[in-house]
Order: sequence, then C-alpha cells, then structure tokens
Amino acid sequence: MLALNFIRKNTNLVKQALIDLNTEAPIDEILALDVRRRNILAEVESLRAERNAGSKAIGALMRQGNKDQAEAQKKRMGELGAKIGALNETLTRIEAGLKQNLLLVPNMPLPEVPVGPDEADNVVLREHGQKPAFNFTPKPHWDIGEALDIIDFERGVKLSGSRFYVLKGPGARLQRALITWMLDVHTLEHGYTEIYPPFIVREHCLVGTGNLPKFGENLYHDAEEDYWLIPTAEVPTTNLYREEILDEAQLPIYHVAYTPCFRREKMSAGRDVRGIKRGHQFDKVEMVKFVTPETGRRELDNLLDDAEDICRRLELPYRIVQMCTGDLSFVSAIKFDIELWAAGCRDWLEVSSCALFTDFQARRANIRYRPADGGKPRHVYTLNGSGLALPRLMIAVLENYQQADGSVIVPEAIRPYMGGVDVIK
Repeated sequence: MLALNFIRKNTNLVKQALIDLNTEAPIDEILALDVRRRNILAEVESLRAERNAGSKAIGALMRQGNKDQAEAQKKRMGELGAKIGALNETLTRIEAGLKQNLLLVPNMPLPEVPVGPDEADNVVLREHGQKPAFNFTPKPHWDIGEALDIIDFERGVKLSGSRFYVLKGPGARLQRALITWMLDVHTLEHGYTEIYPPFIVREHCLVGTGNLPKFGENLYHDAEEDYWLIPTAEVPTTNLYREEILDEAQLPIYHVAYTPCFRREKMSAGRDVRGIKRGHQFDKVEMVKFVTPETGRRELDNLLDDAEDICRRLELPYRIVQMCTGDLSFVSAIKFDIELWAAGCRDWLEVSSCALFTDFQARRANIRYRPADGGKPRHVYTLNGSGLALPRLMIAVLENYQQADGSVIVPEAIRPYMGGVDVIK
C-alpha cells in the first residue's frame, strides 16, 4: 500500500506511474475522500472545542444562579454532541472507503525499471549455460512422461478435471527429490530458515501480500468460512510478522518454505493446455526476506543469485529477464524472472520471479521494526522469489536430460535424493 501522504504530495508522479504500469487506480477519488476526511476532522475538532468551553460555562452559570441560561447551554451541548456523533459516523464511512481505494493502488516502479506497456518490452539481461544439442528430435515432456509411465494425464483429469495430472513412481520421486534438495541448499548453504506454514489462510493475509482485493477471481475460497487456499507460500510466510514490531537486530530475516499452490488460472484460459506447464495445483519452494530499507536493493541481487544457484547446480540453461513497467506484478517495485530452456517444447519457462516490494506489503500487513538508534518504528522492506517452482523445473529436467532411447538422465546434484538412481527408464 502506498502511503496516503505520498499520494497527496506526489500526485503527478503516481499518475504517470499508473500510465507506465499500463493500469488504473482511483487516485482522484482517493484525493477527494482525503479532502472530505480532513475537513470533517477539522469541523469535529472545532465542535469539540466549543463543547468543552460550553460545558465549563454551565458550571459557572449554575454558581451564578442563572439556571435558565445553564439549561439552554445544556441543550446546546446536547445538539453539539449529536452533531459530532453524526460527523464521526460519516468519517468512519469515508475512512473505510479511503482504505478500500488505497488497496487498489499498485506499487510504484523503481527508476531503473524499463518502461513499456507489456511483456514485449521485457529485457533479456543475460543467458547462462548452453542449450543441449541432440542427434535426435527431442520430445516434449508430455510424450516423455507418458512413455516412461511417470505422468498420468488421463487419470488426473478423471480425478479433478482439466489442468490436473498424476505423477507416478520415479516421476513423483523426482519432484520430491528436487523439493527436498532445494530446501537443503537454501537452508544449509544460503542461510534461510525453513518454514512449514498452513496452506489455508484468512482473508487479511491475502490483503497483506496484495492478492486481495484486486485478484480474488484467481483464488480458491471456502464458500462458508473465511478460508482461502494459498496461491504461493509468500502469503503465509510474509504474514508471520503481521502487526508486529521487530528489533533491527533481528533483521535481515530469510525464510524458505515448500508448499503446494492453488490458482484458478482464469487469466491463462486457452494457453499451454498440453502438459504440466499450467495447473490449478502445483508445488513451489519459495524464499521470503524481511530487511531494512537501506539494504533492499542489494538483498534482491542476493535473492536472485540464490535462485540462479539452483539452476547452475542442475546444469540447466537459463536466462534472466527484467520485467518492464507494464509486466510488473501489482506489488513489485522491480522484478527479475529466471527462465529455463525446455528443449522439447522449445520454449523458455519461467521458474522464478524475484522481486523487491519496498514497504508496500509491510504497510498492508503493518510489519515494522524499531531502529537500533531508538528512532520511530519503520516499515520493513519485503522480498520474495521462487527457489524454484515446480512443475516447470520438472519440464526442464525431463526435456533437457532426455536420451535417444526415451530414458532421462537424473541430474548429478539430486541423485543422492533419488536413492542413487541416475537414469529414469
């Protein structure tokens, strides 16, 4: 959430950012509500001052024997009290509307974010590794998975409908091995503390991370209770510290969590209908950071390197793409995607989005820290990035490590997690 004071003082800057972000937000309505709120506050303050002075006068009139004047003054004080009460009710409604409108304003992009209306203006910063060369025509993962009997699309649809599948045998173990290995790398070598959070949260958690109220149509919601299936581990992990004031000595905090993720994929209807690239349920290892504002940009570079390290160790070709303004997420101030090359699909697949949110989420969730110098509590900066996301990582492994006989070599880094299995055949 942007601070109201920031919008008030930087209205033209905010409006230009909305143009760059290729989106809209009710800025004029926010400013109008703010003027009404401040006018009412001033009127209430004036009326309260008048009521306080009048109440003191009643006692003096009674001591002077001016009973009629005292009664008239009491009546006037009652009228003032009723008017103050009515204004406070109006103020409550205005403040509720103001807060709801502020929740619809996206984060502001940092100056270094390239300006462009959509993904066509994203910038490929660099590529790492060599695309595999085959002496045969590489197959897509849906053919590989069915031939090896490790992905069952038909039974997934039978159980849950389109965009669901079943991993079997070595396929299920491969995904489990990748998840466990990634958690070990991040916790034992990159300095993260593992979290196993609930996969169901309350509405306020999704408001805190920016998923609500704007993107509710892509979330799964219990029809009777305030239960929401998480779209990413970022939601419960970020909200661990909501409504708290941390000590600066506790920062930075690095957390990593594995969870299943649930999304309705309404925005991608008709896209990537084959295979396991897009599903309503998928697994992900997610990294979340809480840091001081001064270190936020540097922490983003480190976060990106932690995610890249997984790609490097798996010896998978990847590239880094910087998102332009029109392709930034609602909460991001700057964002970089890691895309793995999939040799069978002949496509780059996003497996991680590493983003700095500045204090945008912290304001929504009220996460602050107390500076070591004893100053006024400040909002933390939050960051997150996948480290990495399944099943696209599975796609890259199956398609880049496939062999002419239909088998798939297991990347050396995760063989200990596969019970020593080095080939799936």
